[in-house]
Amino acid sequence: MSVFKIDVKAFKIDPADARKHFQGLAHLAEIADRHEDMCAFMREVVKAAANGPDLDFDERNLLSVAYKNAVGARRASWRALGSDSAAPPTIARFREFVERELEALCRDVLDLLENILIPHERATEEARVFYQKMAGDYYRYLAEFIVGPELETYQTKSAEFYEKAMNTAQAIMEPTDPVRLGLALNYSVCLYEILKDRDRACQLARSAFDEAIARVETLKEPQYKDGTLILQLLRDNLTLWTNQADEADAQYSNQQQIGDQHPQ
Repeated sequence: MSVFKIDVKAFKIDPADARKHFQGLAHLAEIADRHEDMCAFMREVVKAAANGPDLDFDERNLLSVAYKNAVGARRASWRALGSDSAAPPTIARFREFVERELEALCRDVLDLLENILIPHERATEEARVFYQKMAGDYYRYLAEFIVGPELETYQTKSAEFYEKAMNTAQAIMEPTDPVRLGLALNYSVCLYEILKDRDRACQLARSAFDEAIARVETLKEPQYKDGTLILQLLRDNLTLWTNQADEADAQYSNQQQIGDQHPQ
């Protein structure tokens, strides 16, 4: 991946102003749909924050948007290329190339999260929930395509970060808080798709939905739009997962009936 690089010394940028400068560049990169460059600029913002104040609300959102879009594009490409083991070597190689890009981006943001942001001495509890959720997300993305001995590690780390974030979120955030709702949504997806703990996934999604819907009237802009959207996604997942469970139960019942009719 080729990204635009800026040498602070060559451009005579005061190191004290570098954080603000790179934040501005990240905004421009977002407008220009240059998400890999946006990631590179936000990496510099995070490094500058290591010895100063933690990321503010705007900076956290810029970091999230940068990697979400850069990684999301490659996840979509990876799915489009399929997983047919009988695919021609050129297609398999192309898919491996996308996987390497995807893995590099995930490792990059996880390095920032685990080594700078999550342990940051001046991070608030709300910020730490945000970072832990992100870590859970990017370990989950790795677990979607990685095979071999690292898979179990990524599965475990994803669940651990989600669990830590969920415990804190439930203690300090309202059930309608979009960050808490988004965390419940993503954690339930991890449980269902990655860990195959489908009963617990449905339980978590249902609990988050029910607690929030009971207080949805307290949602106000700008949280209302985000909160109601996540509630819809939770409900959609619950409907899908329930239907899949019903179909599986019906199929199992039919097989049992066939077995009863034709005993071995």
